[in-house]
Amino acid sequence: MDAQQALADLTEISSQIQAAVVFDDKGKVAGSTGGNGEALARAASELLATAEELKTGDSPLSQLEVATGEGSVFVVREGKTCIAATTGADPTVGLVFYPKKPAPPRRKTAAAPKAKAAPRKKPAPRKKKPDAS
Repeated sequence: MDAQQALADLTEISSQIQAAVVFDDKGKVAGSTGGNGEALARAASELLATAEELKTGDSPLSQLEVATGEGSVFVVREGKTCIAATTGADPTVGLVFYPKKPAPPRRKTAAAPKAKAAPRKKPAPRKKKPDAS
């Protein structure tokens, strides 16, 4: 999937995204939407570098959120590829982070046909009450 398609999918799923960019570890922009991709890639790279200096543990950061009262910046990194996105205030974090995670590999086997649901049984007719006369 190319960068522009990934961004189109991301903004379709996460309507709260105002701008997004796909870039590599050198800052080279592969695609952007909704703003200045070069500036967003630079800012996201600086955020990642600062967060790397402050983090605990040895594993590299894979995702980062920076929030202010006016909005948020999200960065997801896998290997040498990063995606950064900006939103307004109080975004639904899962809708921003989730689509950026890599999709599981697709299997090339044919899917099994879905079984049809059994038809519903008709209710038995009600018995008439005998007249009380």
